Amino acid sequence: MQPQLKSKVRCADREVGEVAKVIMDPLSHEVSHLVVSMNGAGERQVSMGAVQTVTDDLVQLRSSSSEVMALPPFKREDYVTLHEVEIPGLERHIHVTPGEVLVPFPELERNVKRRKFFANLTYVTGLFIGLPLAFPVLKFLMKPMYAPMDNRWLKIGNIGKVKVDDAGTQFKYKRNVKEAYMPEAEIEKNAWLVKATPAVLEKVYQGKDMEFRDATGKALWTNKKDMPYLAFSGKCPHLGCGYKWRKHKVLGQVFLCPCHLSIYDASGKVLEGPAPRPLDLLPIQVSPSGEVQIIDMEFKAGTKSQTRIV
Repeated sequence: MQPQLKSKVRCADREVGEVAKVIMDPLSHEVSHLVVSMNGAGERQVSMGAVQTVTDDLVQLRSSSSEVMALPPFKREDYVTLHEVEIPGLERHIHVTPGEVLVPFPELERNVKRRKFFANLTYVTGLFIGLPLAFPVLKFLMKPMYAPMDNRWLKIGNIGKVKVDDAGTQFKYKRNVKEAYMPEAEIEKNAWLVKATPAVLEKVYQGKDMEFRDATGKALWTNKKDMPYLAFSGKCPHLGCGYKWRKHKVLGQVFLCPCHLSIYDASGKVLEGPAPRPLDLLPIQVSPSGEVQIIDMEFKAGTKSQTRIV
């Protein structure tokens, strides 16, 4: 008679626990060991050779309780259940009450947990099957991530609009934008221009021209330190909100972001608030007739360093 799960286990001197698991021999299809739960003292693996008799609710051992306790603790990681591995014909030889029936873990796979082994095998198989189908779709979706930055010059207006030195003047313009698989759309943007005095230019350039480069390091344009017009991106470097040129009761005329009250002077320097860096300068050129062109750039908000994203 095969032992039943939850049957009491008695040694030669006393009762020690109950049957918690049954281990089957995958070759002989017979029960080879019992796993005995030792009444809160862990589990021990007992060979069927130590079993004297088996009844419906009791397994009698020949060993003493001290001999069973001296056995090494049961190592669950060395076994797998019949739900995790299929052994043809084994089910026909199982006569124990349904529960956790174990077989020894295959020796070559001892260093990989069975569930993880089969899960990873399934994932890898699915990857190789699905990759040829998914690759064209992924390539299409990811293409915008690797598209080059748009470094074309955009006309935004005439410098005649600027009436006062060291003051912000907003220039609005439109441009077409194509994002991923969405249709091309026209959006409205803005930049702020300042006709700067020498003192403000010195604060911005500190005696050096400002060079702009593309992602490959190639020079795009150089703003000259003595060219009086400054162009600032219309987005606050804090979180990308739009800001305005306003009069401050204490600081006078300033750029003020209403979202989180970052304040900048005419040179773009941060005077107050949480902004991590000055206003972002843009490449600018002014024609002899006063037409203003910029390269439309956007930079990552919320960072001290300036990282271009558009």
